[in-house]
Amino acid sequence: MAGLPVSTPVGVVGSGTMGAGIAQVALVAGHEVRLYDAQDGAADRGVAQILARLDRLVEKGRLDPAAADAARGRLTAVASLTDLAPSGLVVEAVVEHLPVKREVFGTLEKVCADDTILATNTSTLSVTAIAAGLHRPGRVTGMHFFNPAPLMALVEVPAGAATDPEVAQTVADTATAWGKTPVRCASTPGFVANRVARPFYGEAMQVLEEGGADCATIDAVLTEAAGFPMGPFTLADLVGNDVNLAVGRSVWEQTFGDPRYAPFVAQQQVVDAGWLGRKTGRGWYEYGGDAEPPGPRTAEPRTPPDQVTYHGGFTACFGLLDRIAAAGVSMERYDTGPAAQRSGPGEFEPGESAYGIELPGGGLVLETTGEPATFDGDAVTLDWVGDAATATRVCLAPGDGCEPGTLDQAIGLFQAAGLAVSVIDDVPGLIVARTVCMLVNEAVDLVARGEASAPDVDVAMRLGTGYPRGPLTWGDLVGPEVVADVLGTLARAYPGGRYRPSPLLVRAARTGRSLRSL
Repeated sequence: MAGLPVSTPVGVVGSGTMGAGIAQVALVAGHEVRLYDAQDGAADRGVAQILARLDRLVEKGRLDPAAADAARGRLTAVASLTDLAPSGLVVEAVVEHLPVKREVFGTLEKVCADDTILATNTSTLSVTAIAAGLHRPGRVTGMHFFNPAPLMALVEVPAGAATDPEVAQTVADTATAWGKTPVRCASTPGFVANRVARPFYGEAMQVLEEGGADCATIDAVLTEAAGFPMGPFTLADLVGNDVNLAVGRSVWEQTFGDPRYAPFVAQQQVVDAGWLGRKTGRGWYEYGGDAEPPGPRTAEPRTPPDQVTYHGGFTACFGLLDRIAAAGVSMERYDTGPAAQRSGPGEFEPGESAYGIELPGGGLVLETTGEPATFDGDAVTLDWVGDAATATRVCLAPGDGCEPGTLDQAIGLFQAAGLAVSVIDDVPGLIVARTVCMLVNEAVDLVARGEASAPDVDVAMRLGTGYPRGPLTWGDLVGPEVVADVLGTLARAYPGGRYRPSPLLVRAARTGRSLRSL
């Protein structure tokens, strides 16, 4: 079904940041737009902000002056919801409070024609619940833009239980016509992007609360080693810690306390203290004035070993071997492919077949499988990297039995390859591996329940959150069996259900099926 023609008037309820942004998108696409806000004068201010942004677009050469003049004539601030009656599509973007949204939609149903599509920009509430009680709930769907709406490409289109499939498809096609990339999904807690992204924050909180690493180090490892555009603590401060906690709590409550989404005490404490992030001048970090962001833990320079031996067992970090060799460190390889896995902890004896990188003194550098390095004697665990060719940092964790010289050699080895090194405590799964595995698991579970397609999940996470690759693509690169094994190890370390592998992930691991083909 085609999207709405540009001759269709569009109404927007709410003139805040999101409402004004959505109105601008529809306006620039060629629609007549009517903007309403219940607060006196707010719609007029919203119109003024939109027109000012159009002027800036013209100044930057991003919008033709004639097109901007035409758009000005199509934008109107209205004083009543009744004034939205001529609209063929009305998008609601008011406060995230279910009774308020229900009241808005109840009024819209009375004043708009029966074929008017009613869409909600909610990011956390149930579309099914918002439409409940209406005479025609089938014409209600989600149309979730990301902030800032004029710039962000992703639009989630969550369908409620009663949503007419043709209505959802029309909204998706309309989003495409507006220059956006729509993702169809079911109206389940958090939809796609907010749902799958919960472990990005949650695993960081877990490591922080365990004392594994500080905020700055966790952020640096996830950005510089894994390739995420922003660390979880920096991002939470940007979004607002109160908002981030509310989204997480909403998903947790709507899933009836599923331990995967449980909030953390540390989160609640910063909110209770009023440290909400950039908007208050303090969050996980301090802002404003002379405040300087803290630096991550970075090891001082060490002397690299002249020669090492690689015995296999690397998957996510396999590409680092080329960087080590290119740095001039002599490397003897007994295993040349990333598919050969370690056989298990504690099986190496000097002079026998080993796994990982063997250092001159006999110590080992092991790619994490979720087990602490402490289980392997004189060993250092290496966290995963997102792209071995572009990573600028690695994360290491020495086991309790690690000799000081072994850690020094390991640090020097990766420094020689041009990598900054962060040394953290020996927590299961370190930072990147546990985060990536949980993201993959959440994505697989979403697909398994039929709540979104595999391609749409990957698209949503790349466009909505800026991840370096979709989680299902990431899972295929590392290997479903590796992800499932790490999660199984974490589940044993943390009983309670948080790290339970998705049954579909376990099946894919056993059959070798690509996660992107699920």
